[in-house]
Amino acid sequence: MTRNTAVTAVILAGGQGSRMGGVDKGWVQLKGEPLVQHVIRAIEPQVDRLIINANRNLERYRELGFAVVSDSLVGFQGPLAGFLAAMTQIEAGEILTLPCDGPSVPGDLVERLASARRRDRSDIAVAHDGKRLQPVYALLTVRLRQSLQDYLAAGDRKIDRWYVQHSVSYVDFSDAPETFININTPDDRERLEKGQSAA
Repeated sequence: MTRNTAVTAVILAGGQGSRMGGVDKGWVQLKGEPLVQHVIRAIEPQVDRLIINANRNLERYRELGFAVVSDSLVGFQGPLAGFLAAMTQIEAGEILTLPCDGPSVPGDLVERLASARRRDRSDIAVAHDGKRLQPVYALLTVRLRQSLQDYLAAGDRKIDRWYVQHSVSYVDFSDAPETFININTPDDRERLEKGQSAA
């Protein structure tokens, strides 16, 4: 497993969790541990630094030992608001974004995205599962901070629409579909708890 020294991982835990009954998904238990802990264990060895983007339970997240940043935009504005919150804390380098509710993070996630970005000299590398884009699994340069700020200030929220304003590498993760199994509902959690695939 390679540690990428210019990369800060950003675990996105700032959503409403509406399909989980409004609970903070980072603290949903899976196999005796909160989901956020599964993600931390998998991603921390791959990066230089780790930030958690959260909009509630801030002290509880801080107790995990990492910096916690909240969205500057009010009202749960989506993952791009979390991207921007993290970018405001980082002077240079890259951020690796991933959700708090996807516990099956591959050990080479960062390296595969970073290799594609270096090869293509692109602004953004984003995962693709072979069927569809997985836009919150992305590696992007912090130089895009102003572009993102302007995009959000204009009222736009769609992540793929912002991506295409820049050079993008689409990285094939069809060999690791479990990466994108996330827990959106109590039924999803039950299936993963039993070792089954989430729907």
